[in-house]
Amino acid sequence: MTEAQVDFGVFGSSPLAGLVAGLLASRHKRRVVMVGDAQARYRLPRTLDISVAPVTRPETWALLTAALPDISKLITRIGGRQALRRVDPIFFADGLAAREALGHFSHMARAHGMILETVPPAKIGADRAALRINDAVTIHRPGFEPALETWLGELGVRRFGPEAATMAPGGATAIKANDEVLVARRAILVDDSSILHFLPGWQWPAQLLRRPHATVLTASSRHLAGPIMVQLDSGTILVQHEEGGMAAMGPGNLGTFSGQLAALLAEAGQLQQVGQVGYEVLSPSDGAPLLGPVSADGPLILTGLGPIGVFMVPVLARWLSGEASSDETEWCEARRADKRGLGSSVAEFNFRIEEQAA
Repeated sequence: MTEAQVDFGVFGSSPLAGLVAGLLASRHKRRVVMVGDAQARYRLPRTLDISVAPVTRPETWALLTAALPDISKLITRIGGRQALRRVDPIFFADGLAAREALGHFSHMARAHGMILETVPPAKIGADRAALRINDAVTIHRPGFEPALETWLGELGVRRFGPEAATMAPGGATAIKANDEVLVARRAILVDDSSILHFLPGWQWPAQLLRRPHATVLTASSRHLAGPIMVQLDSGTILVQHEEGGMAAMGPGNLGTFSGQLAALLAEAGQLQQVGQVGYEVLSPSDGAPLLGPVSADGPLILTGLGPIGVFMVPVLARWLSGEASSDETEWCEARRADKRGLGSSVAEFNFRIEEQAA
């Protein structure tokens, strides 16, 4: 039986995990393998990749704005022009706290060059504040994910199923396939499912909460006010499908979320559900990302990045490789999982944080 060593084992199947692995291999010349099943093309979505989010920290906006041209060019080079689509998402709020967050978010977005428009009540509903952001970008996953797998293969990044991996103390990972054993010196857990499966309970960060979530697919001839809509009160995301209907992602088990969705879209009439799935998501208690080692002898994690995570990949890859700028290093180090709570606060706006802490 042969044995070889690589630098990183990246756990995950999402575009975020794949792009982290690919940049570590291509730009930073690290030896990388991936652990996780390739995404099923017709699986109901659980996350969204979009270049804007209700971020309130100016330093996060600055890094995101600087990284966006680079990662956008890479995504289109990998998946073609259709991999990245222009979109004008709507962010809306009902309650007072969410309205205040929307106002702060709008100031940050305008300060970093975004063009915002107020959505009139006739389109969004009475007693609701809403803003449309022009010219954001989102990844078209059905077209991009197969191209991403091809790109990783061309880089020599091999993918192994989760059953082939065994994590050892110190964050190393042994991968057994046929008569071959690969040892990744450090594991990087990216997707929530990978963290839930592989991170030992005794290494679990106190700030990382587990929450029930659900996705509901509906069939309807009614169209939303925008192609993507995000409710700041709950974190519910609505995605209009070109062929009609929509996908809705949000907090709660299937029964709870279905009820919340029906109330949220009461004016649209009865919803015909054609698909649904429940799962768990991870949410840092302060709304800020958790990055890096969970302990002195544990794996690295990248979580809590939200929908903008994909567009921060160049920053994350440079930091993981020890090649980040001073500003990038400061941002990442302040969000380290094993040092959270030390030094200045990095808290971001968080959806329904009072409910998570209960």
